[in-house]
Amino acid sequence: MGAEEGGEGLDRYHIAILAELQREARLSNAELAARIGLSAAPTWRRVRWLEEQGYITGYRAEIDRRKIGLGVLAFVRVDTERSAGSATRELEAAIRALPEVIACHYISGAGTFELQVMATDLDAFSRFSIDTLLNLPNVKDIHTSFSLGEVKASGALPLGHLRGGT
Repeated sequence: MGAEEGGEGLDRYHIAILAELQREARLSNAELAARIGLSAAPTWRRVRWLEEQGYITGYRAEIDRRKIGLGVLAFVRVDTERSAGSATRELEAAIRALPEVIACHYISGAGTFELQVMATDLDAFSRFSIDTLLNLPNVKDIHTSFSLGEVKASGALPLGHLRGGT
């Protein structure tokens, strides 16, 4: 069952397991085995191996943000003062500690970081940006765009390249 970086060496059962668990992570082992065409014991071993090798990094519930009162999704580009390693690490740590920030990426082009930020409404986002984001260490400026509607929101990763492009 060995696999290399990038998915080389994953067989069709590994890929099928990943696809099924992305669709429905709460499948029982028996249900998963039936869907991929293996018996329960080898399916369980393969799932454990995928977890141990870091292909599967966790399981979580998808929550409708609007149902829990998070009506605003903002994309915030953060420009920094300087790019010294210690200053960047300090800013990274501060960003990680903010529950309102649901994702953060280093980006190319203008800016240093791109954040996805959730807030209950525009007033709450405004307070968060002025009181928190602009006061983070090493932040020079922020630029915000708001989501006006989701066209596609999926946490599922594309797996076609693991099947040789099929």
